[in-house]
Amino acid sequence: MADRSAPSCHLRLEWVYGYRGHQCRNNLYYTAAKEIVYFVAGVGVVYSPREHRQKFYLGHQDDIISLALHPERVLVATGQVGKEPYICVWDSYTVQTVSVLKDVHTHGIACLAFDLDGQRLVSVGLDSKNTVCVWDWRKGKLLSMAPGHTDRIFDISWDLYQPNKLVSCGVKHIKFWSLCGNSLTPKRGVFGKTGDLQTILCLACARDEVTYSGALNGDIYVWKGINLVRTIQGAHAAGIFSMNACEEGFATGGRDGCVRLWDLNFKPITVIDLRETDQGYKGLSVRSVCWRGDHILVGTQDSEIFEIVVHERNKPFLIMQGHCEGELWALAVHPTKPLAMTGSDDRSVRIWSLIDHALIARCNMEEPIRCAAVSTDGIHLALGMKDGSFTVLRVRDMTEVVHIKDRKEAIHELKYSPDGNFLAVGSNDSSVDIYGVVQRYKKVGECIGSLSFITHMDWSSDSKYLQTNDGNGKRLFYRMPGGKEVTNKEELKGIQWASWTCVSGLEVNGIWPKYSEINDINSVDANFIGQVMVTADDYGIVKLFRYPCLRKGAKFKKYLGHSAHVTNVRWSHDHQWVVSIGGADHSVFQWKFVPDRKLKDTLHIAPQESLVDSNSDESDSDQSDVPELDSEIEQETQITYRRQVYKEDLPQLKEQCKEKRKSAASKRRERAPGNSIRLHFVHGYRGYDCRSNLFYTQTGEIVYHVAAVGVVYNRQQNTQRFYLGHDDDILCLAIHPLKDYVATGQVGRDSSIHIWDTETIKPLSVLKGYHQYGVCAVDFSADGKRLASVGIDDNHTIVLWDWKKGEKLSAVRGSKDKIFVVKINPYMPDKLITVGIKHMKFWRRAGGGLIGRKGCIGALGRTDTMMCAVYGWTEEMAFSGTSTGDVCIWRDVFLIKTVKAHDGPVFSMHALEKGFVTGGKDGVVALWDDTFERCLKTYAIKRAALAPGSKGLLLEDNPSIRAISLGHGHILVGTKNGEILEVDKSGPITLLVQGHMEGEVWGLATHPHLPICATVSDDKTLRIWDLSPSHCMLAVRKLKKGGRCCCFSPDGKALAVGLNDGSFLIVNADTLEDLVSFQHRKDVISEIRFSPGAGKYLAVASCDNFVDIYNVMSSKRVGICKGASSYITHMDWDIRGKLLQVNTGAKEQLFFEAPRGKKQTIPSLEVEKIGWASWTSVLGSCCEGIWPIIGEVTDVTASCLTSDSKVLATGDDFGFVKLFRYPAKGKFGKFKRYVAHSTHVTNVRWTYDDSLLVTVGGADTSLMLWTYEMEGHRDSRQCDSEESDLDSEEDGGYDSDVTRENEINYTIKALSTNIRPMFGIKPHLQQKEPTLDERQGVVR
Repeated sequence: MADRSAPSCHLRLEWVYGYRGHQCRNNLYYTAAKEIVYFVAGVGVVYSPREHRQKFYLGHQDDIISLALHPERVLVATGQVGKEPYICVWDSYTVQTVSVLKDVHTHGIACLAFDLDGQRLVSVGLDSKNTVCVWDWRKGKLLSMAPGHTDRIFDISWDLYQPNKLVSCGVKHIKFWSLCGNSLTPKRGVFGKTGDLQTILCLACARDEVTYSGALNGDIYVWKGINLVRTIQGAHAAGIFSMNACEEGFATGGRDGCVRLWDLNFKPITVIDLRETDQGYKGLSVRSVCWRGDHILVGTQDSEIFEIVVHERNKPFLIMQGHCEGELWALAVHPTKPLAMTGSDDRSVRIWSLIDHALIARCNMEEPIRCAAVSTDGIHLALGMKDGSFTVLRVRDMTEVVHIKDRKEAIHELKYSPDGNFLAVGSNDSSVDIYGVVQRYKKVGECIGSLSFITHMDWSSDSKYLQTNDGNGKRLFYRMPGGKEVTNKEELKGIQWASWTCVSGLEVNGIWPKYSEINDINSVDANFIGQVMVTADDYGIVKLFRYPCLRKGAKFKKYLGHSAHVTNVRWSHDHQWVVSIGGADHSVFQWKFVPDRKLKDTLHIAPQESLVDSNSDESDSDQSDVPELDSEIEQETQITYRRQVYKEDLPQLKEQCKEKRKSAASKRRERAPGNSIRLHFVHGYRGYDCRSNLFYTQTGEIVYHVAAVGVVYNRQQNTQRFYLGHDDDILCLAIHPLKDYVATGQVGRDSSIHIWDTETIKPLSVLKGYHQYGVCAVDFSADGKRLASVGIDDNHTIVLWDWKKGEKLSAVRGSKDKIFVVKINPYMPDKLITVGIKHMKFWRRAGGGLIGRKGCIGALGRTDTMMCAVYGWTEEMAFSGTSTGDVCIWRDVFLIKTVKAHDGPVFSMHALEKGFVTGGKDGVVALWDDTFERCLKTYAIKRAALAPGSKGLLLEDNPSIRAISLGHGHILVGTKNGEILEVDKSGPITLLVQGHMEGEVWGLATHPHLPICATVSDDKTLRIWDLSPSHCMLAVRKLKKGGRCCCFSPDGKALAVGLNDGSFLIVNADTLEDLVSFQHRKDVISEIRFSPGAGKYLAVASCDNFVDIYNVMSSKRVGICKGASSYITHMDWDIRGKLLQVNTGAKEQLFFEAPRGKKQTIPSLEVEKIGWASWTSVLGSCCEGIWPIIGEVTDVTASCLTSDSKVLATGDDFGFVKLFRYPAKGKFGKFKRYVAHSTHVTNVRWTYDDSLLVTVGGADTSLMLWTYEMEGHRDSRQCDSEESDLDSEEDGGYDSDVTRENEINYTIKALSTNIRPMFGIKPHLQQKEPTLDERQGVVR
């Protein structure tokens, strides 16, 4: 099998040639260390002229277009373009990110400026409003924003002499801003009669409210306050692009190529005309000036940087050069010397020395240049032009040898043959011409076979063959020099290629992602000796692959820096460097190649941090296809938490049903019932897809979650209290360090995190607005002030919150694959780790962003899937548990060792004062010393160890352990099977809580005269539960198949169970042993019912549209009910046991006579008169009112009537349990509604004496018990019920005016986009925080 792993060598950016002068201004400064900071493409460059060295800031992922220097001159802020552009503040000394400011601007960031003390930063966007934002940049917090102007803004500056004042200027305007509180208010400058209204390009503020600004016509406008007071005419001959203030005065630079220096009162000191100097040229235009002491830096439109010493101002030094504006496509390397040749649409060809990092020759041509090649002896340089001609120059003095034009379209590729005799020239006319070098470039052959433009060519080593690629992605071969096409496969087999720069062919299959266009990889170059190749693509990425690279979707290492497309890439002659060139950014990057053996020496150098991971998206891992995931983890990664309809959609859905509401409101509707229910006990714990979601509280109670309920369980009294603030599945839970508050995160379209108090069960804060679909991990910081959360959106966004204020501090995209855990460093709340599928990342907060570094594995192996993580006893140490049973020990970001801890994945870890405890899929709890050297003790979770006080039965030995927590002398363990166990340190195990395992629960039956019920689920178990105060599971039996229904016989001795394969069993209700079993059907048995009285008959309904009737005594099938057009959903017997009522999936209500099964038609008035033994039907006139207004979207799945026939309980697909008055006639009856289940409530049943309502929740696996409370019995507790959908209609209605006012819609079109979402709880609604002393309680 071909190796698909990424190569182990890598590239390091060594030099960038060029400077971004076009479309940018004021982007070149001296730092405090006398280095020069500027940017090229997507890279911030810090250049030291003394050492001739460059350092690079690589935190951006697109073109940088603005730069500001902090007043202390060490920190730099840069802004980029892009769909979601951000600002980075970074240190010019260490080139590391200090802060990231994001989520506000769109399109790009045009200007930046720091205020006088450097605390605040102002930025201007490129959006249509040119938004101006003021940031507290260290915190990453937006202080204020306002629309800037309708037209472009070119410069903005703080008034350094008055606090809270700013000035901005741009197309035909100048504005003076004041910042008061968080509002920015502008006043437009008044031009008056003093000067023409015109575009202002740059500005500088002086004392006494004076502002100097440079205008498009070369004048300087002087402002006092907001009025223009005088102009300095003709300061420059054309537009003034840059103005820089320093201690001595002001420097200005203009389009006329002059730099002028002015004193503090703007009297001219001197003028330097760069066009007149040795290095100058006609058309030189200055874009940026910086004056410090006796040095002046000048950046030009054509990518040069000059340094001028003031007292020798006629001798500027040219310290940096690059190509001018225009696409850069041509690149060639010298065959024997460390030289690179480039040619661009600026019509210049340039030769760069890769050793001296300097331009050593340049020559201007007549035409834009598109490709270049150097002859094998290094004497000739051939250039292909955009007009279809090509020119050959002598390398040593750049004189012309020959100029030939045989084609009309651009020459995109040319190459000399290895023996130096021929030059192949490929043009956009789809043909390749062959020229004889010795015959003064006489045309000797032509290759025609392509139908599209020629993109790449390679010669064979013996110069006898040529291969070409064209724009259609076709690869063709020709015999040289004649140009005859070769199609014979045999002839092609043995060819050795002298170079490989083609993008199609077997050897380079792997460079293509699985889905991509053929044209988005622009260039390839193979290094045969090092067996690596480098590619350049349209996304600004240079990638390193192994060569040959045969299988699609191979892994690689990727390097960012270029902004738009990288047009060409080549290895230097000795493979020491890679040179890449950018199209639109017309920059030349030189990368140093670091082979594998050198890597070991460089490991102590910290890896380059980046906001965008430097190992690619497709290639998040360096290894080739990772070993198979553990089955449990695999199962979990496939769970999707998306819903068709979220509870948040209810208001809109109701809105759409407005017409129905109107008609409903006019009719008299049934009142809601007086009685109510209250959640009393929940059987279940969510372990199958969650980790570490189980804790002891301060008072020794146990907090965990199931379905949409946060549960606080008191194990002494065996009672539960519930947090019911969520309305959908809770997926994660974390406890505050003081063990009194917990945070829970749920599923939802805009999912929320609730922080609530485990004593009062009241919410303290609700965080929303940043996570789509759901929150899968949360963690408190050690001081309890911050909270980190991870979403289940596609990017697994990580957010850091100040939860009490409800504000987001920082956010970042986490990973493409699932993240399981986030942990905040207990010693440094600005650092955190996340672990997940092939993912271990160390983050640090930088303002509004987080900067991540991958864990460095070094030679110790590959990134495994990590399931859990904890911090150790110092801020550097971290530990993570892998899916293969190892514990990885990390120092800083480096893996130092691994320890085998479990068989199978390590799902949970917990740090103690001395040592650690881990739990795994193997069902073992292990205690470790503080270095993971020794395992001190292990506890196996086995039935034999269960203590007598257990509230149930262990389903199997060694269940997979998902959560572990310590406290109160015990170890608390949560299992995948939904059990919570308490392990005594001496060994005995007590089972406290239990529920069904993963799979939907549908079957539910209550006993005819005892407080017990039976459930059956897709998890292939049948269980009997005690509903009396002991609340435990009495019996369990494993089935061969999952089941969907069950029913007790009228005497309670037998229990019938319908299974998913079409069979059913009748078992002894005490021992659960088989009495009989049958199979007549193939499809799921959906409902099963004993006839009333003696229980003589058993009706069995299946999803293949039939009901079979069996005689229980003789065990024979005696009747079949036919005639349903869809699967059967509900069945009820009449009191006499002679009639069956059936509901189907097509919403039919049918009647059959028993036992033969003859279909009957009964008018609805008669139906009401019949006495039914039970009522679980959802159709018919008696329960018309239970269908909600949005009945099309959601189904009522179950109902059950109390024995006094007064109250009908229903369960629906939204997870609501509702109570209606019976009979619920007329549409849209009123109800009381309760939320605790998450999605579908699949079944509801009253107990025999109506004291409890029992409900099961489908996929949330929970069984909930609700106490039934009569009308008078109103508890002082908060009422969990929400009254019905449409309230006040028949309260005598409103006064007509009020009604009208009530219906007016106040949405103004312009404001309908919500301008600024608000989060958290408003101050006056917040509960008073208990002081720390009040809260201090018991701390472990």
